[in-house]
Amino acid sequence: MPAILFVCTGNTCRSSMAEGLAKKIAREKGWAGEIWSAGVAAWPGAPATDEAVRAAAEWEVDLTGHRARLLDAELVDKADLILTMTQDHKRHILERFPRAAGKVFTLAEYAAPGEGDIPDPIGHPLEAYRACAARLKELIEKALDRLGNNL
Repeated sequence: MPAILFVCTGNTCRSSMAEGLAKKIAREKGWAGEIWSAGVAAWPGAPATDEAVRAAAEWEVDLTGHRARLLDAELVDKADLILTMTQDHKRHILERFPRAAGKVFTLAEYAAPGEGDIPDPIGHPLEAYRACAARLKELIEKALDRLGNNL
């Protein structure tokens, strides 16, 4: 089964929530692929933000044990599909790891072409994290359905 890597900036909000939500949705769909997350400017070992933990918990996803991981060549090479939160993240990966071309997409373009970037909720109130988690859940469900149809 394919391995999916979610990427954002610090791996403490969007991509950590995406990883947790994707693992939950994948289990519910009986999908057995590997799922990870990383950040292009992550502080390795940093926990998910309190707001991300709280927003994810509302979807029955536990991020209390999450620790940020910095994007590196090993993760890029192991992943079959890399889904970023923004076009800037996608550009960063393709500039740094040109061999990833063909497997890097924004989550929105892969799941629902025509939709835009997923804004960073950092520094905003819990409601922004809730909205982010809801959008992530919707797009991840579509992405896993698309991926499942292409297996």
